[in-house]
Amino acid sequence: MDLKYLLREPKNISSKTPLLILLHGYGSNEQDLFSFVPTLPEDWLIVSFRAPFNTEYEGFSWYDLDLMNEENRIDVPQAKKSLEAILESIMKISNQYGLTDNETHLAGFSQGGILSYALALNYPDLFSKIACMSCYPEEKLLENMVKDKKKLERLRFFVSHGIDDAVVPLDWAKKGAELLYDLSCYFSFREYMSGHGVNQKNYMDLMDFFQK
Repeated sequence: MDLKYLLREPKNISSKTPLLILLHGYGSNEQDLFSFVPTLPEDWLIVSFRAPFNTEYEGFSWYDLDLMNEENRIDVPQAKKSLEAILESIMKISNQYGLTDNETHLAGFSQGGILSYALALNYPDLFSKIACMSCYPEEKLLENMVKDKKKLERLRFFVSHGIDDAVVPLDWAKKGAELLYDLSCYFSFREYMSGHGVNQKNYMDLMDFFQK
């Protein structure tokens, strides 16, 4: 499953060029988080993927949702297909640009954040900085989660959530912080006066996280 994407190349690319992967939320598209590009480090290669499944109103999703079904809220097979597609696409892009000695970062919003948790905790050797915004860690995608603290200690997480989020409750987001704490991961957990979105303070803190 080939994913479509938007890409911003830095002026110079070497084997050490950092790669940032952007994963949008349900019903959105690759343009959404790509709007962050002007304030991200100029020497990074930035890729914003489009989710593979169609939603109503011409948007895209990483997997179907059934919010009325507590037992099967997410379409797990679709989500796992998306995770595989993201990994394959990252490998292709890394090979294409000869990124053999670099760091790969993730930033995901909502569904994209849920997948960012799964990618980082299932494959910690592949990633460095991970931003999980307005989301939670989905247990059904973490069955193969790595618990080796030596492998997890190099990860850096930025977790943010709006206190008035009516889509993903704040309590769900706090479970993410609890999980990262239990795994001895390095993370910051930030709450903002916002709903299901990224307000200006959240955005500034996110940029600060990636600039460090």
